[in-house]
Amino acid sequence: MIDHTNAAEAADAATTTILTDMDAGHRAIVVDSPPGAGKSTLVVRAAGHLVDHDEQPIIVAQTNNQVDDMIARLSAEHPKLNIGRLSGNTYVPTPAVRAAATVGQKITDLTGCQIIVGTSAKWATVPDGRYGWAILDESYQMRSDMLLRIVARFDRGLFVGDPGQLDPFTMVGTERWIGLPHDPTVNGVTVMLDHNPTTPVRQLPVSWRLPDTAAPTVADAFYPEALFSSGTGPGTRAMEFRTAGFGRTDLDETLATAFTAGWALHELPRRHVPRTDGETIQAAADLAARILDRGAVATCERHCDGRVLTATDIAIGVAHRDQADLARIALSNTGHPHAPNIAVDTANRLQGREYDVMIVVHPLSGRRDATSFHLEAGRLCVLTSRHRQACIVVAREGIPDLLDTHPSTEPVHLRVAAKFPDGWEANQVIMEKLGKHRVAA
Repeated sequence: MIDHTNAAEAADAATTTILTDMDAGHRAIVVDSPPGAGKSTLVVRAAGHLVDHDEQPIIVAQTNNQVDDMIARLSAEHPKLNIGRLSGNTYVPTPAVRAAATVGQKITDLTGCQIIVGTSAKWATVPDGRYGWAILDESYQMRSDMLLRIVARFDRGLFVGDPGQLDPFTMVGTERWIGLPHDPTVNGVTVMLDHNPTTPVRQLPVSWRLPDTAAPTVADAFYPEALFSSGTGPGTRAMEFRTAGFGRTDLDETLATAFTAGWALHELPRRHVPRTDGETIQAAADLAARILDRGAVATCERHCDGRVLTATDIAIGVAHRDQADLARIALSNTGHPHAPNIAVDTANRLQGREYDVMIVVHPLSGRRDATSFHLEAGRLCVLTSRHRQACIVVAREGIPDLLDTHPSTEPVHLRVAAKFPDGWEANQVIMEKLGKHRVAA
């Protein structure tokens, strides 16, 4: 593990190694990145490095929002570069994108650009042309069939992504493809490495998002073979209230625990409930509103004198869209005027986002069984790794018992590597940590 005092040097050394690998002639390089390790920073630096070496790289992202964010980062870091934004017919560029990049629906519209950025879906429609390098951002979110459709567009690729996040989402049964070398539901990086086992795999060693209270637990639960460290040490980040608590002592005790330890489990009485459990969801909303009511102040390396948290600094994460809809209603019911501005979304949509405080409705809360969906390690990883200060998990009592009585029963398939760590084990690690910071509601 890296000491936080050497974090910047370690991160810079890792990036230098990756750039050296790019100059060494490898056909592909994979960069595994833990949450908040600076994937975008690496992509921007690698793109500039390639342009400096007379290359015209393309950047492949997975969503339009990711493309627009990348263009903003590129233009800020390299203001003199001519950046192209490859877009579809229905895409409407923002004024910021128009100011930073040339927008075109065809590759011929962007021939004078030094870097061209677009979604994987748009690149799949490009009929011809070949580039020396492609940088594939959030590559673990790219399905293997999508990679197959665009691989003819470049000679060499830098695959940058987080292996602990959710795999590409599918809406149909996948049994027909399991074990096949062209399984489209498997992410592109995994399939590429299966066919090119000598590809160098590097890791970014520092998380600049997760505090020192969270990085060891998240690493142990979701990245056991590639541990990483927090970029900040003890005492760098802290939270406190401007006003004294009164009334809801259970909420205040949970928040005090989270602000002190970085984690808290707000545990409701044991009960089997549907996933639209209004009591649990309302508790999550009440906790979020309580942070605003009491004027929480966060201190960190960016704000050494402290900063009052606003609704945009807090998020509620859930497993299902109907839970998100109920959480938005619950926030309105709190009566706080700014509570409806708190972000509420599913794990799939929270990937890549960052907040000071994350409030999680545990996917297994109140359930009678532990399905593969609710045990998915990537889902829990996303939900518990968005925060810079504290993570609060809201759940009904009994999740450890549920895990013990419902071990993984997923079938084992030939030619399919076992997923490690599995969701059962990851949940056990997280629940063991949360058990030390439990508050009975």
